[in-house]
Amino acid sequence: MSIATTAGIDAPAAAPVRPTRRPVRDSVWAILAWVIALGFFFPVLWMVLTAFKEEGDAYTDPPKLLFTPTLQQFRDVLHSGIGTTLLNSVFATGISTLLVLLLGIPAAFALSLRPVRKTRDALFFFVSTKMLPVVAAIIPLYVIVGDIGMLDNIWTLVILYTAMNLPIAVWMMRSFFLEVPGELLEAATMDGAGLWTSVREVILPLVSPGIAATALICLIFSWNEFFFAVNLTAVQAQTVPVFLVGFITGQGLYWAQLSAAAVLTALPVVLAGWIAQNKLVRGLSFGAIK
Repeated sequence: MSIATTAGIDAPAAAPVRPTRRPVRDSVWAILAWVIALGFFFPVLWMVLTAFKEEGDAYTDPPKLLFTPTLQQFRDVLHSGIGTTLLNSVFATGISTLLVLLLGIPAAFALSLRPVRKTRDALFFFVSTKMLPVVAAIIPLYVIVGDIGMLDNIWTLVILYTAMNLPIAVWMMRSFFLEVPGELLEAATMDGAGLWTSVREVILPLVSPGIAATALICLIFSWNEFFFAVNLTAVQAQTVPVFLVGFITGQGLYWAQLSAAAVLTALPVVLAGWIAQNKLVRGLSFGAIK
């Protein structure tokens, strides 16, 4: 028995615990986030569903939610020549992304851990190349490409995509290199490692998530590029975005076939993002938590 009870004085009652509102607020934010996410995902879901419909079912008003799935639209798209355009897109995207990394990694390293003279001027030059609208450059580019006989050539797109993505890649990778402590490079040098060995065995493994994120962004930009492809290619170097325009005819849109072609077109990028998702998340959050 406590002293307060012995003395005839009742102990004060414990203060009531007020229910916190934080779980309710968190639940509201979570529901709102799911609603927004589903709103962004709904067009993709509708495209996939339409790809499995007959052409007549894709035109119904109101939309037909219950239907018999079919693969006929995918067969028609595969027989319409999308394979060649897919190969062109894979070649132009893959080679240009590889060239961007080969050129951008040394440039970003030189502008971060081993800064050169006029670093700020060099960075401004990279950004200034993105300030000119592409529509203002298409006429001189068309004339130059035509004069050297490179119209409807896939290597023309490789060069243009490399030049288009290189400034973005340099800026992104420079930010990743800046997060690496310079003491690591100094320690490797003191241990007798040369510059190339230090970069290959010390620096690049640390920034590999950032490089993967940069490569994926360059891949997406190149894969989706339409303006250069539609103006500088015809048949041999035609890419997937140009191929999709062929489903827009004077009689209207072939919604089911267009959806099937769009699903096939988006699939390689989705698979690339899914394979590199771990490095992508780490790369996009690189340096966010110390």
